[in-house]
Amino acid sequence: MDGMDIGDLAERILKGERRALARAITLVESGRADHRAAARELLEKLRGAGREALRIGLSGTPGVGKSTFIEAFGMMLTAQGLKVAVLAVDPSSARSGGSILGDKTRMERLSRDPNAFIRPSPAQSQLGGVARRTREAIGLCEAAGFDVILIETVGVGQSETVVAEMSDLFLLLLAPAGGDELQGVKRGIMETADIILINKADGDLKATATRTCADYAGALRLLRKRPQDPQGFPKALTVSALEEEGLQKAWDEMQALTEWRRETGHFAARRAGQARFWFESEVREGLLARLRREPVKGAMTALAHQVEEGGISAAAAADELLETYLGETPGA
Repeated sequence: MDGMDIGDLAERILKGERRALARAITLVESGRADHRAAARELLEKLRGAGREALRIGLSGTPGVGKSTFIEAFGMMLTAQGLKVAVLAVDPSSARSGGSILGDKTRMERLSRDPNAFIRPSPAQSQLGGVARRTREAIGLCEAAGFDVILIETVGVGQSETVVAEMSDLFLLLLAPAGGDELQGVKRGIMETADIILINKADGDLKATATRTCADYAGALRLLRKRPQDPQGFPKALTVSALEEEGLQKAWDEMQALTEWRRETGHFAARRAGQARFWFESEVREGLLARLRREPVKGAMTALAHQVEEGGISAAAAADELLETYLGETPGA
């Protein structure tokens, strides 16, 4: 990484060179201060390229067949002449190796496709760091000319919210199930989803998948109408990644929803809101990083001991620290 020509790297990315893209993503994943500075310079050079991909967030419970779906869906898109990138947001990757990191070997066809690019998430446990690297990787993939970027998350909870703040569309992939499983899907995730896909709609599970789809469609109708949705959205559909059934219909629905949002201004407004969200996130991360440095770290440790011993309240200690190092009283 040392001594690299950022201008040359930017030009090679704009030409769509995969090796340059992989090198750039490694750069943005680095935590070294000089690498962070180089990454910012590179991203600024590429920002004016004006290239835009459709960013699709994807989540699903373990065993739902995400890797099979990603490969089948990605292969369908590349067959239509589209360039597809697959990225991961996996806060558990330091422990488990990551979903795509483990499944990449199973996506043999897609990983060999010249119009596809698969990148596992960096191996670290802090979600904020993983999210920042993934967001910057999205920008690099867009600059490299990819048409569709699939952003995959594992697990449930905070990572879904983070991926939704990077995506233009958010898909929830679920397996055929009964009423108990329907109750187990968190309302917050249901409200985030634009399209719910019931996978494994084939063989003995086809009838179950159809009933499950109807159940979710009914549940979606009970949710409050969102201004960014046209009539009929969000919706539930059945797909079979194994038999590659229903994938084109799902893609048609994604395109229809995207086109409606573009025409009504919701697409641009969402991108603008996401930019603001990430700006505020960077400010928070930067402030926290500064508070972890010396001599602030020493003052924090001393005040923390006082809080532990009951000598000062947590709120008063925080106010004292922030007033000392930010130069004003919080809330003033």
